[in-house]
This record gives sequence, structure tokens and C-alpha cells, in this order.
Amino acid sequence: MVRLPTELVPLTEEQQAILELCRQFGRDMIRPAARAVDEADIETPWQVWRAAAQVGITGFMLPAEYGGGGFTDVFTQCLVQEELSAADAAIGNLLTSGGFFADPVLELGTPDQCERWLRPLCTDDPPMTALAVTEPGAGSDSAAIITRATTVDGGYRLTGQKAWISNGGVAESYVVFATLDPALRSRGVTAFLLSRGTPGLSFGAPMRKMGQRAIVNTELFLDDVFVPEADRLGAEGQGFYGLMRTFDISRTVLAASATGLARACLELAVDYARERTQFGKPIIEHQAVGFRLADMAARVDAARLLVWRAARRLDAGLPCTAESAMAKLTAAETAMFCSWAAVQTLGGWGYSREFLAEKWMRDAKLEEIEEGTSDIQRMIIARSLR
Repeated sequence: MVRLPTELVPLTEEQQAILELCRQFGRDMIRPAARAVDEADIETPWQVWRAAAQVGITGFMLPAEYGGGGFTDVFTQCLVQEELSAADAAIGNLLTSGGFFADPVLELGTPDQCERWLRPLCTDDPPMTALAVTEPGAGSDSAAIITRATTVDGGYRLTGQKAWISNGGVAESYVVFATLDPALRSRGVTAFLLSRGTPGLSFGAPMRKMGQRAIVNTELFLDDVFVPEADRLGAEGQGFYGLMRTFDISRTVLAASATGLARACLELAVDYARERTQFGKPIIEHQAVGFRLADMAARVDAARLLVWRAARRLDAGLPCTAESAMAKLTAAETAMFCSWAAVQTLGGWGYSREFLAEKWMRDAKLEEIEEGTSDIQRMIIARSLR
């Protein structure tokens, strides 16, 4: 078991308690379900979701005033995300997906909107939620979205198409980003709250993916969908601001998830290398294997410390776009390296489905793509150096 360097940032009793809860839940519920969830491919693991809700994991990051766990600081969210993802990143990301929905609501929403849309997430049987930003022609460049919001009496009409929506179709609540005018780019982007049963809102078939199959992804279609003005988040044109703040947080939390995935790979590889004997001694004593494990351990610690720095800056209200990009880039590429290294260390067993290493290698690839590819993270960092 990899120990967190908590001598650098001592944890409170409350933080230690929720980490222990997540560690136990990961051991008892997440890890045993990981292979079956992966094989099911396009099915949401409702049993794990509901079990997590019963113990408070799905709403731990939401404000206590709405019934949540009250851990609203990004640092604690990253601690939890790493712990859950060390059991299985795909399921871990599903269980905390409500936080990605909640971030723009908390950033832009009125007290009434927060009450109506966030309190249900803090119950023992919370609804799934989703964030709809990506489009077929607009991925990392969120200012380029063309889903249109047209002003009408009493509200807006939304028309357009979204792609790769996590929890699409299974979620009951959505934050949808549209533009008042594509020519305005970021100044036209506006956020709206929608329920799944809204007339004109529909979904494509679940996409079959390489990895991270615990979360269903679909296209989302908006065919003249009416949204009352009361369900607009923030002012017109304020959506992009809320989205950028959300991205700084989500990149950091996803970096923690990638770190947890990398840590799981390291722990598996070390355990196997201690037990597996070749040429008369455990393979961990062979220099090539030992050096590979050393590289894994160093990269995991480096990724974690970058995540912690970004989280602390966010909690302090400091600019964090470059720092969150550094954390995301490093952690994503660490997850990819460590998953490769685990498969390599296990040899033929790593290539088989007897172990989770091959699954984690498929899962890790998404970390280099979602919430801005690694190339985008490099662009953000490079821009900060000018």
C-alpha cells in the first residue's frame, strides 16, 4: 500500500475518516466490481452507485447547507478522488461525477437554483448528473461551440448537438452550454439547466469505448428545447467564465484520478515482483525490474505533489490555470506510463484478463484525452511562460 506524504500536509480527523471510508469502500465494493463493469461495457453500475450514495461518497463534495458532506475544498476532493481511483479509476470517476455538475451551479447559480438542483444530489438515492459542453466540431476549444440559444418569450430555445456526454441518457439533470451567437465566441457562451424529460431533448446510443466503461457516453440532441429564464445559469454570456473555473477544478480532480490509477498500477507491479521468481530470485531484485518500479514510484509522487499544489492554489483563490494543466499533463502521462510498466512487469499475465493491469492500461488512455488532451495542457503551460 502506497502511503500518502501527509507529513507535508497534515490531515484533519475528518479528512482521515473520509479517506478510510473510501479506502474500505474501494476494497469491498469497487475493486471486486471492476472487471464485471468493464465487461458490461455500456451499463451503468447502479448497485455500486447506490451503495456509495448510502455511505455519503456521491455527495461528499457538496455544501453541507444542501445536505452534502461539506468537503467543498478541492484539496480534500483530490484526496478522495485518488483513493477511489486507486481501487478503479473508471468507477471512481463515476461516483464523484456529481461534483462536475455542481461546480458551475455553485459558481453561477442563484440560491434557489442551488437548492433545487443540488439538494437532490445529497440524498441516499441521488440522481445521476451530466455536463454537456463537447460538440462534434468543438472539443477543447469551448468558445467554438455552435449549439444555439435563441431568446424567446419567457426563456430560450436550444438547438444543436453535443458529443461524448458522460452519463448521457442515464443522467436526470444536465448543465448544457450553448451560445447566443457563434460569432461572439466566449462572450456568447451561456449555461442552462435541463431535466432529462424536457421535450426535444434526446440521446444517441451508448458509445462503445476502449476503457473507463463504468461511465456511459452518448451524443445529446437539442431540437428546439425550451428552457425557462429561471433555468439559465448566471447572466447571458457568463457561461464561459463559469466553464473555465470549472475546468481548472475538474482538471485538477481528474489529475488526482490519474494519480490514483497510476498508484494502483505501482502497487500491483510491486506485489507481483515480490512474489514472482525468475532465475532463482524475486524479479524485484533484478535491476531492470527494480529500476522500472523506481521510475513508477517517482512519477506517482511527482504527479501527486503537482495535484496538491494546484488544489491548494484553487482553495486559496489564486490563479491556477497553468498549475492545473501541469498537474493534469503529468498525472495523465504518469498513468499511461505506469499502466504500461505494470503490464510489462507482469509479462504474459499483464496481457491477460487474469489481472486488471490490461484494463487499467486501456483506462489510462482517456486521462490523456478528456478535459483537454495532453497537447492542450502543453499549450496552456506554454502560454503561461510568454
